[in-house]
Amino acid sequence: MRHQIVEWWERHLVSTSLSIAAAIVGLQALILFAMGQPLICSCGTIKLWNGIVSGPENSQQLVDWYTYTHIIHGFGFYLFLWLVMPRAPLGLRFALAVGLEAGWELIENTPLIIERYRQLALAQGYFGDSVINSVSDTLAGAFGFVLARILPAWSTVSLAIAMEVFVGLMIHDNLTLNIIQLIYASAAISLWQAGN
Repeated sequence: MRHQIVEWWERHLVSTSLSIAAAIVGLQALILFAMGQPLICSCGTIKLWNGIVSGPENSQQLVDWYTYTHIIHGFGFYLFLWLVMPRAPLGLRFALAVGLEAGWELIENTPLIIERYRQLALAQGYFGDSVINSVSDTLAGAFGFVLARILPAWSTVSLAIAMEVFVGLMIHDNLTLNIIQLIYASAAISLWQAGN
């Protein structure tokens, strides 16, 4: 009997956590739309992938080069919540990770951060994310959290490093450079990103 109760409780926690995570993502979409972000790309189409970083569809389609950074966010949120709340149920930590990622997406689309991005070489025409891109970014963060849970720690670290190097080589940007440029914009990094 005890085993059945524990099993029911664990299933209940998982379904509750997934429901909470879904509600957070839905709320994120509503808030972004209320903030004036477009639902989809102003081009009128929805594409799975956009690989042109300085083009008008960057951060407007479902997946782009920056999706990798959001997967790494999920890795980081998994580690952070594991360190801060090691005994908390996994489902609770997952819902919190989705909340943290959704919170970042809202902050990232405020006029202050959008303007800060516009000062950087790769984002001069940036006007924020479409709602579908932002939601997709949050789902990528959730995917990163799940990967960090199921992969050995060394695999997660190796994957994060590989993604950072790959994206850095492909578009001259990645999560590390993005953080550096947001905190203290470097003229040398901007020149390199612009291809000079």
